[in-house]
Amino acid sequence: MTEAHDPSDISIRAARVVDFEAISALMSQPGIRSGTLRQPFATPEQTRKWLENLSDDSIVIVAERAGRIIGMAGLHRSKGRRLHSAALGISVDDNHRGEGIGKALLTALIDAADNWLGISRIELTVFTDNEAAIALYHKTGFEMEGTHRAYALRNGVLADVFAMARIRAPAGPRA
Repeated sequence: MTEAHDPSDISIRAARVVDFEAISALMSQPGIRSGTLRQPFATPEQTRKWLENLSDDSIVIVAERAGRIIGMAGLHRSKGRRLHSAALGISVDDNHRGEGIGKALLTALIDAADNWLGISRIELTVFTDNEAAIALYHKTGFEMEGTHRAYALRNGVLADVFAMARIRAPAGPRA
């Protein structure tokens, strides 16, 4: 059971290359690895290289509490004729779920998409049994678009994911 925390004690900031060890440790937690497509036994050096090679069209942020990274999220813009869209991913420390961290990260990325980047479609996939994440996505305007059956190998079994998206109509000219 997690200790109750005030969400205002969470600090959201850009991920930095120097965070690679903390991010690697976070992303290697069993609950996170099970909910993402991350491979087991990824090294901190692989995480460092990933951070160093992020596209300028990506935003990766972390959530910190008392100087410790307890969540990470990314928004990765598509290219070409899909420039209006971006893929989203969120991970929250196994020991800090249900404390508002995912909501804080998601809110920050939606704000960036809507108010700074002109992204009108944010899309994601989520394992069909991740009820907490699905509920959060629904609360923030994401809608179910379909199911990808046998999408990814997880714990030795091919698991299904839901495809979800949040579509915001582009702002028109002001009168």
